Parts: sequence; structure tokens; C-alpha cells
Amino acid sequence: MRRRAAGALLGAMALLTAGCGIRGTSVPVDAGPAPSRASCQAPEPGRSAEGAGRVTVRIYLLCTSRLLSVSRGALVTDDKTAQRPLELARALLEQLRQPPSAAEEGAGFTTAVEDWVRVSGPAQDDPDHALRLNRLPEELQSYALAQIICTYAETPVADSRHRVVLGGPDAKRDPLKRYECTEEMRRHPEIAVNSGVLVP
Repeated sequence: MRRRAAGALLGAMALLTAGCGIRGTSVPVDAGPAPSRASCQAPEPGRSAEGAGRVTVRIYLLCTSRLLSVSRGALVTDDKTAQRPLELARALLEQLRQPPSAAEEGAGFTTAVEDWVRVSGPAQDDPDHALRLNRLPEELQSYALAQIICTYAETPVADSRHRVVLGGPDAKRDPLKRYECTEEMRRHPEIAVNSGVLVP
């Protein structure tokens, strides 16, 4: 009887102490990024990437919260589009707005540039390389802005120092800002929104 009583007492104590571990909390705990199986290997453009009215362009997409370049076949009006900054800017933006291909999605690529984003040329008193978005650049999601900056920076859309000049739609109220696609921005796209420098 004593052994049974002792066993019952130990069992009761075990049950009581089982809940004395770490308490749950409603405060989120940052344990770092979740493990990812994304390869982030940019797929080779398919045979249809080039052809009538198409040229191969390089754009920046997101993969595991970083910016990486991929090649795409962009539809252009003629061979001189690459020499017309505004037409090229629109063709590149169209590629950024498109959802990733099956191969890109399988490698972990995504885009943050939404379908409503539009770009127009410089206003009357703007520098030649200026572009104006239909929203203020800082009103875009930072990842989307970083994609646009880095995609434009390596093309004739940018100035001679690979800087991208962007502003909002209202030339009288929306100041132009100059952006650079740095290695830090490619690694941390969230800094894009606060990286612009006012154009004097």
C-alpha cells in the first residue's frame, strides 16, 4: 500500500510540474529567416526570348529577400527602342510587372512591382534622364522600388554614372531624387525608399 501511495504521489507531482516550462508568449520572437529551399539560380532564357520584335534584357527580381538579375525576352517596337530611354524604361517596367515564369518561380523568384505602376518621361524642366512614376517613389513598396532602380541602373535609362533619377507625377510638387543600385541595396532592398538624394 505504501508503494502504491508513493507511486501515485510521484505521478501527481509529475503532472503538476509538467506545465512549469517556458510560458507561451504573444510577442513574436525573431529566430532568423526560415530555411529556404530556393535555389535562386536564374534560369536560362528560352528559345522564344528572342525573335521578331524581342530582345534579351536583364531585370532584377527578388529571391530570399535579395535582388538578383534574370534574363528575359522583352517585346520592343523596333531595334532602336534601346536607344530611347522612355520606351526602354516602359519595356523593362512591363517585365518587372509580369509574374515570374514557371522556371523562375521554381527557383524562388518573385516580383513586388504591381500592375498599376507606370512610368513617363521627364517634365519640361527636368534633366534628360529623369523619369516620373505615377506615384511618388517613396510611396512604392521598398522592394518594388529597389527592383526598378537596379533594373534601370544598368541601361541607357540611367545617367552616365548609372544613377536613376525618379520623381512623382506632379512636376511642380514632386521633387526628383537620384538613386544608385549599390551592393547593399541588392542585399537589403528595404533601404531603397530612404536612399534617394534630392536633385538640385
